[in-house]
Amino acid sequence: MKDVLFIKTSSLGDVIHHMPALTEARAKLPDARFSWVVEEAFAPLVRLHPAVEHVIPVATRRWRQTPWRPSTWAQVLAFRRGLRARRFDEIVDSQGLLKSALIARYAQGRRRGYDRNSIKEPAASWFYDIKHPIGWNQHAIARNRALTAEALGYTCEGPPDFGLDRESLRVRSEKPYGVLLHATAQASKEWPEENWRMLAAVLGSSDFDLVALHGNDTERERAEHIAAAAPRVRVPERQPLDQVARLIAGASFVAGVDTGLLHLAAALGVPLVAIFLGSEPGLTGPMGQGPIEVRGAKGAPPSVAEVADTVRRLVELK
Repeated sequence: MKDVLFIKTSSLGDVIHHMPALTEARAKLPDARFSWVVEEAFAPLVRLHPAVEHVIPVATRRWRQTPWRPSTWAQVLAFRRGLRARRFDEIVDSQGLLKSALIARYAQGRRRGYDRNSIKEPAASWFYDIKHPIGWNQHAIARNRALTAEALGYTCEGPPDFGLDRESLRVRSEKPYGVLLHATAQASKEWPEENWRMLAAVLGSSDFDLVALHGNDTERERAEHIAAAAPRVRVPERQPLDQVARLIAGASFVAGVDTGLLHLAAALGVPLVAIFLGSEPGLTGPMGQGPIEVRGAKGAPPSVAEVADTVRRLVELK
């Protein structure tokens, strides 16, 4: 039985983009055991994937905030000991960063990753035993699948399958609702708050409630401003990602900017309107089995009317 360790720690969108590679690996290698090193905040989501036997949380983001505390070093050493306690047949680093390559170096087994011409940080390739050339000019999902297939000895086939079952995850609600994903970590990807307020006012006149999600205090304040524009918008408390996944799975539609939760909605097959203005949809755009409409492009944000009309058409709002 082959024992495989995947390393894809962050960000949320990157983690979701790796899920189809894992689903395909399970189909091609049904007797293999798969483990995954991932940032602690994303671990609840990764545990939803049925092919993952062992989720190994890592806290690099939190450790960077307190690098000199003895407790931080104690946690780092405990993580390293835990990782080395098990030997793997193959270690696949699909992150391609120095931080993920160092984690791969801690683990015991044959280490594989992108070659220096295929990787975000070329120095990371020094830490791999076997280096794979993977073309840049393709979607991140395709790159993850290609690297995993090369590393584990099979050929990619068929459309991406994220391994998440929307029906089993969805929250049941008496009233249909849509989710607004207004928050993103990169300012260049943000759609103006006023646009969100206008969109909420337009969609709020339909038969759908609206949910504005947030991940920090700044995003919560923006969500509350959006909610003030329409009486049927609610702002839920922050929840672990597995609960957020269930909330999104139950939605009738999602409208959002290029952020991790947008890719989660696509992975779950929820009808989706993606708002792009600071990134290229062809390289990092949402992919999934459900209806997906992309509006805007890098440097060319869509109008409120364009997004609202697309939502109405997508879910047949009247």
